[in-house]
Amino acid sequence: MKSNVDYEKEFAEFLSKDDHLGKMVHKRAEKFGDKKIAVRHKAFGQWEEFSWKRFVDLIDNCAMALLEEGVKEREFVGMFSNNRVEWAVVDFACFSIRACSVPIYQSNSAEELKYIVNDCNIRILFVEKQEHYDKAMSILPETKIEKVIIFDHRISYDKNNPMVMLFADFIEKGKLSGRQKELEERLNMATSEDLSTLIYTSGTTGEPKGVMLTHKNWLAMLFATGYHIPIIESDVNLAFLPLAHVFERAWSYFILCSNARVDYCHIAKPEALMEFLAESRPHYMCSVPRLWEKVYAKVMDGISQAPEKKQKIFKWALDIGGQYQYLKKDKKPIPLSLKFKHNIADALVLKKIRNLFGGRNKVFNCGGSAFSGEIAEFFFRCGVLLLQGYGLTECFVICVANPEHNKFGTCGPVVPLMKVRISPEGEIQATSPSQTQGYWNKPDLTKELFTEDGWVKTGDIGYIDDEGYLLIADRLKDMFKTSGGKYIAPQQIETLLKEDIFIEQVIAIGDGKKFVSALIVPSFEQLEIYCQKHGIPFTSKEEIIKHPDILKLYRERIDDRTKCLGQVEKVKKFVLLPQEFSQETGELTPTMKIKRKIISSKYKDIIDSIYAE
Repeated sequence: MKSNVDYEKEFAEFLSKDDHLGKMVHKRAEKFGDKKIAVRHKAFGQWEEFSWKRFVDLIDNCAMALLEEGVKEREFVGMFSNNRVEWAVVDFACFSIRACSVPIYQSNSAEELKYIVNDCNIRILFVEKQEHYDKAMSILPETKIEKVIIFDHRISYDKNNPMVMLFADFIEKGKLSGRQKELEERLNMATSEDLSTLIYTSGTTGEPKGVMLTHKNWLAMLFATGYHIPIIESDVNLAFLPLAHVFERAWSYFILCSNARVDYCHIAKPEALMEFLAESRPHYMCSVPRLWEKVYAKVMDGISQAPEKKQKIFKWALDIGGQYQYLKKDKKPIPLSLKFKHNIADALVLKKIRNLFGGRNKVFNCGGSAFSGEIAEFFFRCGVLLLQGYGLTECFVICVANPEHNKFGTCGPVVPLMKVRISPEGEIQATSPSQTQGYWNKPDLTKELFTEDGWVKTGDIGYIDDEGYLLIADRLKDMFKTSGGKYIAPQQIETLLKEDIFIEQVIAIGDGKKFVSALIVPSFEQLEIYCQKHGIPFTSKEEIIKHPDILKLYRERIDDRTKCLGQVEKVKKFVLLPQEFSQETGELTPTMKIKRKIISSKYKDIIDSIYAE
């Protein structure tokens, strides 16, 4: 096994070839020109392809338009949009003139938008759809925004307002600006130490913080991520998660750095994703556990209602798939008899599941929250490799499973260049060339982020097993202690419960209480099917969740799912809720993480009633 010294030498060589993201894309354009497609999107109803030359021409024209607007080095430019090619164009344009991009979640409220814009003094803001434009215009009087540039020309906007401009017109402005020489000078002066971006954390416990990242941080991440994942030029990645999140953005740029293609999914909804998967047929994709939990639940529910013969075939196919994939993973010979059986199992069951995701999948990365090993193994048996990783905006990826080193239920081994240690309190701490300089305009919080010797305090509790795989127990701040003095990791409980087809969302409660309880949002789609099948009448969600037979069903399923837990960790009582937690109601972050304090406050009366008896 290589040491960090070896990796550092290789990284130095890597930096000698690509030391800046702006230079990286220009080199690819010189190499591939119009011969190779760099990116695609479907933002206007049909797939539109952009060769490397066309992509970088747009970047250059956008960069020159920014220069025409007087954008200075280290000045911040905002992007308030869904995933699309123009988003990446603006990002790389900022890089090319040594400015700094500020991605803003497309689902952020006007208040959240205003906070970010004012925190880093954004003058120029790019927006996409009507809702983004309307929110931007509503905050103008309270900000220093001078220009709002619209990606989608089909929206309704004030054509007489000199502060508003279509992206196509902005590009033309850059093209006619005559600032090519100035652009070249900026790019030539660019170094790996340049500040590239501010990425605002989603703020589960307070105001968002702008994480400062340099080009060297990005390139250390690209080097570490790709070390054990062999991307080839014909590969396709579907960018589904918001580019405003470091996970999707980092992975997409790793794909581009590897000379492969990125397809952008501009609708961040699971129902739309299936259409994009069928059309893009990606080899790679970043995702979150909830997507796979829902697909798994739907498949298993369908099988549970199938005739006994089909259930037996399904079980047999999964068993054969497991035998085949484990031998393949361990690079052991596969007997001819097993190959024959696998061909049959694949035709009857396994291929159908792979085809849900386009049928060409190599690796689908999964991160953002705890993920069930049981679900990961199910898809593995079907030939869908889900690799769980772990990282944070402040230092990018820390651990990631790879085709060579993958252990279900873990986050994989520590990536090259990264050093990890566990504090006496159980906190994961990390250091790497990829780690941030700190938070913009927040020196006190920056000081809190680092240990005295400069390691990043992740705020997560975990441990490294004997084989070198990292396991996450919970967020340090999410751990709670019962009145009996027992510490509880809520994520562990919630992950087990979310495997159930009847549970959409869940939050474990119990800080300072006698026992653990839970607020559960049912999967009403499954509940309605169950009610119809068992003759349970209902007229509303509120009526369903109060029915004695439904409460009995959930009691049984909760007990079954948590039987592996210790007695003190088991859910003693629960309440079913009629409405989902959402970002709009303030209960979820833009990355769909639960805001525990908000939920505990909002449902205080219900929680109090649980413990009143």
